[in-house]
Amino acid sequence: MSNVEAAPQELVCDGGSARAELVTPREVPLGGPRAMTVRRTLPRRARSLIGAWCFIDHYGPDPVPSTGGMAVPGHPHTGLQTVSWLFEGEIEHRDTTGAHALVRPGELNLMTAGSGIAHSEYSTPDTRTLHGVQLWLALPVAHRETAPGFRHHVPPQFAHGDATLRVLLGSLAGRTSPVETFSPLLGAEVVLPADGRLSVPVTPSFEHGVLVDTGSADVCGTAAAPGELVYLPPGASDIDIRATGGAGTRVLLLGGEPLGEQIVMWWNFIGSSHDEIAAFREQWQRERSSGGSAAGRFGAFPDAWDSTLPAPELPNARLTPRE
Repeated sequence: MSNVEAAPQELVCDGGSARAELVTPREVPLGGPRAMTVRRTLPRRARSLIGAWCFIDHYGPDPVPSTGGMAVPGHPHTGLQTVSWLFEGEIEHRDTTGAHALVRPGELNLMTAGSGIAHSEYSTPDTRTLHGVQLWLALPVAHRETAPGFRHHVPPQFAHGDATLRVLLGSLAGRTSPVETFSPLLGAEVVLPADGRLSVPVTPSFEHGVLVDTGSADVCGTAAAPGELVYLPPGASDIDIRATGGAGTRVLLLGGEPLGEQIVMWWNFIGSSHDEIAAFREQWQRERSSGGSAAGRFGAFPDAWDSTLPAPELPNARLTPRE
């Protein structure tokens, strides 16, 4: 998914730790006259990273006939991986590695941008309701120029106490995902019945975030409503999640070792400096004006594309690191 804000913030993210906190989302329209709206909890000026997780968009249930659903033309990425996870609906993905895939509920699509990739995402014509998340992972600087790629995986569902789990990335409750990442990570879906509870061991060196999708939850003593994120700093050896409000609850449990690196993130790019981001933007504008090619940073555009997104204007002031 693209960050379609007209004036995206330039952020310097240092992966520093903080106290536990409740993060409320801000609404961001994806664009168009009937704009589908997403709820964004990362990045925020107060918190930019949870491990390598650097972007969390939560959307739906969205009535596609009313909003037009997801319609994101070809757009670029560098220095990150995208994680697409649906609860309802279907999205068609195309990218400049030649990958053409459908994103369906319970199926993980992970795209590695690395040195540069472009992709498009459209809800399919038969989709009536769209509901899911789009997540980004920052690549460590040692892997930021890795070759672009695409991976599809269907994580098995299994029971653990009251909960039903799917492990997208990393390890949890004795299960490990085979999908490669470039830093120590955790990503899992947790479904609890009414008044159900999950208490599960986690890696103490990780920081974690619990995003509530449906229902409400108590996460280690912090109450959270749908769309809210509970951030937990490193040090926890167990995480306790309890469904509240008399109904079932579904959450995403995300985690990872603090990145320990400073990154610059603007629009759809991650790099190491303002100048590098500006160069990515210039390359994308040049390549989209020529229709893309295999020799370019972002690769050959699929024949099915009839449009691509222009990059926003860079801010007038150069980026300066924040304390």
